[in-house]
Amino acid sequence: MSYRAEKYLDFQVDSRSLRESFFEDKSEADIRSLFLEVLHGGMHGICFSLYEDGQKPGDHISEAQIRRRMQILAPFTRWVRSFSCIEGNELIPKVAKDLGIKTLVGAWLGKDRDKNREELENLIQLGNNGLVDIAAVGNEVLYRKDLSVDELLDSIRQVKQALPNIPVGYVDAYYEFSQLPQLADACDVILCNCYPYWEGTAFEYSLQHMQQMYKQAREAGKGKPVIITETGWPSQGESLGNAVPSRANAMKYFINTQLWAMDEQVETFYFSSFDESWKVGAEGEVGAYWGIWDKNEKLKF
Repeated sequence: MSYRAEKYLDFQVDSRSLRESFFEDKSEADIRSLFLEVLHGGMHGICFSLYEDGQKPGDHISEAQIRRRMQILAPFTRWVRSFSCIEGNELIPKVAKDLGIKTLVGAWLGKDRDKNREELENLIQLGNNGLVDIAAVGNEVLYRKDLSVDELLDSIRQVKQALPNIPVGYVDAYYEFSQLPQLADACDVILCNCYPYWEGTAFEYSLQHMQQMYKQAREAGKGKPVIITETGWPSQGESLGNAVPSRANAMKYFINTQLWAMDEQVETFYFSSFDESWKVGAEGEVGAYWGIWDKNEKLKF
């Protein structure tokens, strides 16, 4: 009997029907047991959290630290996503490949043109070295208004020309690809972030909302492959509208999205692997609590 069949018999639920109502009569111990079954069944992909407590972007991170964290994730995922190609981040694809994990490798683009150049050059070099399965040119650059659309498109074209045999895309909120058809046209693959939490959606409607986000990105892609590059739910912190962080909601959201993604064969990268304290400044208290593992690399649930 397959793992998924056993899971469905154990919990008498089809992944397409998972909603808040399924969890109403389940204890936290029941939810935790299902969370662990789904986790051990394996994820398509997960976002790699690089920084330990006290570290932040700009710090140079060692290969030993990356390898230790990657070894924790390796039994649970087939892919990892990285966000940058400098300051130690360029070692993430190498370590992943050593452990037999596929890579979605990102070049972080911002307002610093010199760093952008270094990011793109390193992404291309990693691709030429056989360490990149999918290349992501920028992450939420347009959302932050760090580059113009034309500047971003130029960077995408540069990488596509240099890496003709590797799918190249750009990561941003799902709606950007609808609002900017030229962006979707420039990408080989649509890489969309889908966060019901950040749109203030109550948990009981979160899966349906995420599915609508994905559908909108698919329509914008006009037949191109679409990958959910980030989705998740925080385990603590401030509420946003009707979206409430909690350990229970974080576990339930993980269960819902993973079973739906398996059932519909949607390639999904869960956000995130480890809690990262530095994100408090950027996103408020809630920013530090998106991991499946805590900041000390212990499984939270």
